[in-house]
Amino acid sequence: MDERYEVEITENLWIPLADGTRLAARMWRPRAAGPVPAVLEYIPYRKRDGTRGRDDPMHGFFAAAGYAALRVDMRGSGDSDGLLDDEYLAQEQDDALEVIAWIADQPWCSGAVGMMGKSWGGFNALQVAARRPPALAAIVTVCSTDDRFGDDIHYKGGCLLNDNLWWGSIMLAYQGRPPDPEIRADWRERWIERLDAMPFWPALWLAHQTRDGYWRHGSVCEDWGAIRCPVLAVGGWTDAYTDAVPRLLANLDVPRLGIVGPWAHVYPQDGSPGPAIDFLGECTRWWDHWLKGRDTGAMAEPRLRAFVEDWQEPSATRRLSEGRFVGVETEAEQLRFGLAPGRLTAGAGEPARLAVKSPPWTGTGGGEWMGTGVAGERPTDQRLDDGLSLCFDTEPLPEPVEILGNPSVEFVLASDRPQAQLAVRLCDVAPDGSSLRVSYAVLNLAHRDGSADPRPMVPGAPVRVSIALKMCGHRVPAGHRLRLAVSTACWPLVWPARDDATLTIETGDSRLTLPTAAGARDARFEPPRHGPAAPATVLAGGRAARRVTFDVQDGTAAYVIEAEGGLFGEGTLRFDDIGTELSHDLTRTLTVGRDPLSAETRIVQRYAMGREGWRVRIETEAAMRGDAECFTIEGELRAYEGDALVRTRTWRERIPRRDL
Repeated sequence: MDERYEVEITENLWIPLADGTRLAARMWRPRAAGPVPAVLEYIPYRKRDGTRGRDDPMHGFFAAAGYAALRVDMRGSGDSDGLLDDEYLAQEQDDALEVIAWIADQPWCSGAVGMMGKSWGGFNALQVAARRPPALAAIVTVCSTDDRFGDDIHYKGGCLLNDNLWWGSIMLAYQGRPPDPEIRADWRERWIERLDAMPFWPALWLAHQTRDGYWRHGSVCEDWGAIRCPVLAVGGWTDAYTDAVPRLLANLDVPRLGIVGPWAHVYPQDGSPGPAIDFLGECTRWWDHWLKGRDTGAMAEPRLRAFVEDWQEPSATRRLSEGRFVGVETEAEQLRFGLAPGRLTAGAGEPARLAVKSPPWTGTGGGEWMGTGVAGERPTDQRLDDGLSLCFDTEPLPEPVEILGNPSVEFVLASDRPQAQLAVRLCDVAPDGSSLRVSYAVLNLAHRDGSADPRPMVPGAPVRVSIALKMCGHRVPAGHRLRLAVSTACWPLVWPARDDATLTIETGDSRLTLPTAAGARDARFEPPRHGPAAPATVLAGGRAARRVTFDVQDGTAAYVIEAEGGLFGEGTLRFDDIGTELSHDLTRTLTVGRDPLSAETRIVQRYAMGREGWRVRIETEAAMRGDAECFTIEGELRAYEGDALVRTRTWRERIPRRDL
């Protein structure tokens, strides 16, 4: 094993920018190691307390391996100066270029810098790499995307994700938190400044309903050649951003590797659903190769290492996936099926015209758009949604089929209304009838030829539509059936289409294509390792609940998520070394009736933090509804110091619908 160093931690370090702004950083550095390469993580989630529990065991591990690891609060977040006006702004990238140059110029740095991150940090690692800062030698991007419109938390397949309001509400609470008084004497002034300048996050994103310049900015798929440093791209089947991994591997022209496991939106060393892997060790191999010039064998690994899941009984609470990791280098072989009434066939399908019009609440068994590794968020048995869909099944399979990649479907279909949605699910159906979702896709049919200039359907006119399903890795056992389920709604994942449309599918000209894992060989990862954890005490247990109800009298379905103590029910926590306590409660309610225009969603949350002598609380409410012409989106934020109300902000916007 390579030498491990003792680690020293700098709790707060100021990084000066050219315009006088200071960014706050936390640093882990090996003692007595001389100049070493650096690893940067650059996000707005508060290095002092927001990500402390995750940062210590990860960045401490890198420091012990001979790296200076820095967690930097972006401008306008945490303890840094300035204001944060939106996601992924040019200012964010400009600041990162200065941060990287500053790090490389420090006497404790060798001049080589790597950048890594998950989610927002994975996004900006790609975006900053496309700016080509001279000192940036390699990146690791986890649970991120190359396409901000087609594959982020706001829209999917041209459909509005209900997570747009959820995430915008979370940002109200997150950005409503003040700097820490132990770091900044002017914390209260900076807090008031941020509260007064707070944008209404979900409305910012709802105003852009097509793939315009707003979304093209920061989408590295606009110019793959801009990235010239090596890229390690990582995802998970339970996460929402997995499709970026194969796109990055296929389109980048630099050294690149991909890893996809069963995990949700978490770093793989903490991977849930398990099995977790020694991801910190994998990163260290990557950094050693590209930042230290050592031959670690990192680039001898297969281009993609992915987990192929075995059949398990559908469960929203499963925490461990059965299966195996495989390595692949080349494009997969494909299986093709035709569509016939009720059947998937080996050859061309039997011609028929089949109609489907699903209730607006179809999709309640789909789980969360983005899993976070907690109980209750995975898809349940799909039989209820299957019963509200048009289904096509194979005969029982004579031998197992291993799927790895993006399934795709080509339909010839017509709609009786201009606005319509298409939802497609691929399921593994056991002999007892239980239906496990393997993959899915949604498509706003106005976006069938792209999202830059949507075109409503011409009622009654058949069109050919191709749709790629989410990347998956799954082994279908012999004796099971494959099912393709087609519906016109996917609630509560996406907001309903304006029109209550009926789709007619012409089966003879429609087909399903499955990529297989043929030629894959077994791959292996070591068990997870971590650095020392941040000292913490759980002060009160949390609670998380998800439930679906249906009112048979008025035909209204409700989907309710509750979390107490933490955003994901993890409980009220105290970081003992800084004495800071954190608690976050949230209730999210989504309802829809027989009319798609009846859809409503509401989110209420309370975020409390502080220590002896200093307590603050953020309360928010947000709601959204729509009619045939506009969305109405409302919000309120109340900020308290102790029990004293410091600020109230309210918003109400009417935003025209464009082909939604």
